[in-house]
Amino acid sequence: MADSSPQEYPTIIGPDANFKGELSFDKGMRIHGRLEGKITTPGRVHVAKEAKLQADVEAGSVLVEGEIHGNLSAADRIELKTSARYEGDLKANKLVVEEGAVFTGHVTVGPDAVKSTSAPRPQVSVTVRPSVAQPAQQPARVG
Repeated sequence: MADSSPQEYPTIIGPDANFKGELSFDKGMRIHGRLEGKITTPGRVHVAKEAKLQADVEAGSVLVEGEIHGNLSAADRIELKTSARYEGDLKANKLVVEEGAVFTGHVTVGPDAVKSTSAPRPQVSVTVRPSVAQPAQQPARVG
């Protein structure tokens, strides 16, 4: 996904940018800088390696390579790449966590995960930390 086209991510927050507030957009956005607040989009959000977010994100899909503190919700999928550092609760139809990603929080995954319900749903508490001296493995796929 690193070689994405401008059509996938027409909006970019550069590495020298600091943004505080609420963002909404229709297509995709790639973040390289710092962002504090909330992001809402039916499109895609790509959090680059150098990015640092203190934000809640509701999106069609989320790709995390950088650092996020906040809640993530994706109608389709959330991907935590090897360099990802994530703390918060996530909800998604599908979840992909690569070996080496650091994640602390609660997970709700599946087709009904992002649909609103009045009854509380069971959640799984997960902490993923890099392991020592293990052979390379395929990314874990949930959902």
